[in-house]
Formats: sequence, structure tokens, C-alpha cells
Amino acid sequence: MDKDWIDIGEAAELASQSVRRCRAGNTEIALTCINGQFGAVHNACNHVGGPLGEGTLQGDYLVCPWHQWRFHRITGLGEPGFENDKVPSYPVKVAGGRVLVNTSAGTSRNRLPHDPIPLARPVVRAEGAIRVAGISTTAMDGRAPRYSGSDDLLGSALAGAKAEGCETQMIRLNDLKFHACEGYYSKAARACTWPCSITQMRSDDELTAVYEALVHWADVILIATPIRWGQASSLYFKMAERLNCIQNQITTHNRLLIRNKVAGFIIVGGQDNIQGVAGQMLGFFAELGFQFPPFPYIAHSRGWSAEDMENNVKMVRNSRELHEGAAELARRSVDLSRRLLETAPIEKLSRGGRKAHAER
Repeated sequence: MDKDWIDIGEAAELASQSVRRCRAGNTEIALTCINGQFGAVHNACNHVGGPLGEGTLQGDYLVCPWHQWRFHRITGLGEPGFENDKVPSYPVKVAGGRVLVNTSAGTSRNRLPHDPIPLARPVVRAEGAIRVAGISTTAMDGRAPRYSGSDDLLGSALAGAKAEGCETQMIRLNDLKFHACEGYYSKAARACTWPCSITQMRSDDELTAVYEALVHWADVILIATPIRWGQASSLYFKMAERLNCIQNQITTHNRLLIRNKVAGFIIVGGQDNIQGVAGQMLGFFAELGFQFPPFPYIAHSRGWSAEDMENNVKMVRNSRELHEGAAELARRSVDLSRRLLETAPIEKLSRGGRKAHAER
């Protein structure tokens, strides 16, 4: 038998599974079989190295299980319109009931150039005044807007930051059209990428405004949420799940995207559990790398039995103490930011009890 042909197993057994990951010598391949016809391509997807051999078939196209890139199972060419984006393919044959693959005669890999993603640029703070981003997570019907206490107090906080000479911007999640997290991290840690794979693949995803603010633009972020059944808003959690890609860079690359940045919180509810909501927010944003000022949140609730929402609204709208407290939160956050910016940013550090998994 020609030494270039590598025996990878019995044909009958290998034909019993339409897609599988296997090894031919030192090469990992994705082996497919349709109606007795075998195909062999390299196992690593062109995108971020997802395992094609753990994917599925759509016709003659092998679909990567991580982010659904598609390659012809025999030729390795990308799907129509992306034929020049190809993975190596290898000659395969059946002889004596055995499947043989010739890896030495494989085609070359070719990655099409893609437009650069602005979010992927190096994280370097631009010169200038301290920048404060407010993120409102309240949900409402934009065609019939109503008063939002958390949103209103966030406006007072940003006004306080502006009085300190800061640049400010308000981001309302309710105004953004963005997709829910699709759980790529559950497939493999490295399948959750920075920038987020959803943002890379879907030009209509508007969470870029939040990513840009948190990672590149802002020195301080102020998050405002109502309390909904003892928790932060649904929009807050929809955003938080999509922020896993920021934290995951520490896991996969020991890379800190958030350095010397400050977070503070505004929590308003017609029901209680302020400390529970604050605890989740503090824990989550600490894991992203943010630091907190003394007394890192302001909050208001009249408790479980206060179902007269008209009075809740009136109290927040008219409370001088709450609005001044929001402005003071911003000032405390800005003061901490000034001190942090005078120190060298942390590049790498050990996370207690959790270890980074180096990229393979």
C-alpha cells in the first residue's frame, strides 16, 4: 500500500455516521459519508477553529457547530458566494473494506479577507476628559412612552458627571435592536469570542453601542434598572448574557478588556429586594473587571405592599434626595476614575479560584 495513504478504519463502521471527527496520522479531519461516498476535510474551521467534525450536514455542506460557517464536505470550498474561503480537503478512497486518506495531497487553506471589525482594535484610552456612559435597562413601548424612575435618576447622574467636566452619553437598551445570546460558550469556551460572534456575523445587531462604550469609550459606566419580581430588568439580563464575551477573554487569552474602569448602579422598584439586585450587579461587573466607588449604588423601593404605582412614580420624580444622590453617585465614580487613571493599568492578574485556559 502506498505510504501516503493512511488507514483510518473500517469502511462499514465509518459509514454508519454521516459526520465524525477522526485523525489521519497527525492530521485531524472531519470525515463525512453520504450514500457510501466519503469526504475528508481538515477539522478546523476557518473562522475561529471550530471542530467541523462535530458539525452537521446540510446537503453536501458541512456546518461548523460553533458559528455555522459552511464548507463543502469533499472540496472544502466555502458555501456559494464564499468559494474562495476554503479549508483543506484530502483524497479519500475505500480499499479492501478500509477507508484510506491521503493527507500529503491535501489542498491549501485559504481565508478570505474580511472587513475589519472596529471593536477588535487594541484597547487604548484616548486622551481627554473622563467619559461617563449611562445605560438604561428599563423596557417600555416606545410608541407610548411612560415615566421611568430609574431612567430619570440616571439622567440626574449624568448631569452630575457633566457638572464635573465629564463627557457623557446615554444608551437606552430599549432603543437598540440586539439579539439574545445564543450560548456559544456552552459549546466550547473558545467558541465565545471577542468581538461577540453574533456581532461579527449579523450587521443588524446594535449591541455594538454597548460594547464600544464599555470596552473603548467610557471610563465610568452607570447602569440603571427597575426591579421586576425581585430582579433586574429582562433587558439588563439580555445585555448581561451578551457581555460574557468580554469576561471570557480572561478565560481563553488571559486578556483584560476592562482596565481601570468604574461602575455604579441605580436601582428603583415598586417591589423590594434592592440588596439582592445590587449583589448580582456588583458580582457580575466585578467579574468583567470593573471597580466600584464607596457606596456603589443608590436605590429606592417602598416595599412589597406598595402596589399604588402612581405614588411610587410621584415619589421618585419629586424626591430631591434621590436625584441629588444620583448626582453624588456619579461624582464618587468620577473621583475614583480620576485616581485610577493616574495608575498604570493592570495587564494580567490571577483570578482567585479560577484559572485561565490557554488557547490551543
